[in-house]
Amino acid sequence: MSTPRPCVPHEPPSARRPPPVTPHLPDDALVSLVVGSRDASAARSLVRQAGSIDELERACEEARTELALLKPASVRRLAAAFELGRRAHALRLARLPDRLSGFDEVVSWARPRLAPLDHEEVWMLALDGRNGLRSAQRVAQGGLHGCALTPRDVLGPALKAAASAIVLVHNHPSGVADPSPADVSMTEVLLTACDMVGITLLDHVIVARLGAASVLQWIQDGTLSGPSTP
Repeated sequence: MSTPRPCVPHEPPSARRPPPVTPHLPDDALVSLVVGSRDASAARSLVRQAGSIDELERACEEARTELALLKPASVRRLAAAFELGRRAHALRLARLPDRLSGFDEVVSWARPRLAPLDHEEVWMLALDGRNGLRSAQRVAQGGLHGCALTPRDVLGPALKAAASAIVLVHNHPSGVADPSPADVSMTEVLLTACDMVGITLLDHVIVARLGAASVLQWIQDGTLSGPSTP
């Protein structure tokens, strides 16, 4: 008579699932997870060689020769991971907040959209009487050192959107958010124009990689130089 085998308790499927990927993993570890264990060592070398994840993404887009460190299937997996990240980021940016109640909310909306750009863009946020966001529209685009803007460029879309108030937002590709004398001068002209048509300019916010600043606050403080909010 055979000896009965010990009863092994059933392991639920959830217990066999791998641990989730956490944001604390270093870049080379994340890339290794994407390409697989056979290419892990090459992936770590590739990350060091690229210097940063955005440079690695650019290398995938341009099919650079350094990707020869990886097998073709690993390159395809890495490119697919970057493309999924881009699509998820685009979907997040497409969602508009219901309400913008202050400087911090404006910065939260604008910084991920504008701070990484290598050129300057000016956006007008049209608000209703309760600070509900009616629309967000780009009203000017320029180069690295600025773009031309007139009150008509801002107020035309604001009136069309039936805005009770507006917030002007633009980025500094230099990475520093400190308002320039031209930023202050343009804001003062726009304040006067908004008063004439009965629209409130709530703020003019500058975002950059190294911080954010309120031009209206700088005007009220009488300051043309000083720290911006990180």
